[in-house]
Amino acid sequence: MFPFYFITDSEAATAQAIAGGARLIQYRDKVSTRNVLYETAKSLRQITAQAGATLIINDQIDLALAVGADGVHLGQDDLPIEVARKILGSAAIVGISTHTQEEAIEAECRGADYIGFGPIFKTKTKNNAQAPVGVSPIVQIKQTVRIPLYAIGGIALTDVPAIFSAGADGVAAISAVSGDIETNVREWIKTILALQSQMG
Repeated sequence: MFPFYFITDSEAATAQAIAGGARLIQYRDKVSTRNVLYETAKSLRQITAQAGATLIINDQIDLALAVGADGVHLGQDDLPIEVARKILGSAAIVGISTHTQEEAIEAECRGADYIGFGPIFKTKTKNNAQAPVGVSPIVQIKQTVRIPLYAIGGIALTDVPAIFSAGADGVAAISAVSGDIETNVREWIKTILALQSQMG
């Protein structure tokens, strides 16, 4: 999977991120009505398909199915991974948010394709965010879990080297690439790919 994970609720932002090189997109919108969610997700499916990008829908398995998304990202309180897999099929990507090593191990055992781990630092993008976990737990988790780990939560570009050095397979960003999204995403991806090249 692509090492930069762009999370958005906007068609315009998605187009800009893709122009900057993003190829892994999560649609996350906690406030819109169901019909708005559907129309936006349908548009995002068209945008991502044209670019050869992967589209993941946050939380809502039925919405992912309805628009033909590539997969779904679940929270700890959402329907189980096994249910998402049954509904979306074996080829679908199923990820899940984790906050501890125990949750990460359980996610792999239950068949998740990847985990989001965090929040690494304090974040303003979630009102009910867990306490920050920091970078160091990534090291322990990657010693016990083989599926990709995406670090998320309050991450700045300057934090990226430490996160990848700890063993993360990717990093997710929302507010950190706001503003000139295309330029910022391009810079993040350039930094990540250079780090991966250095680490072999």
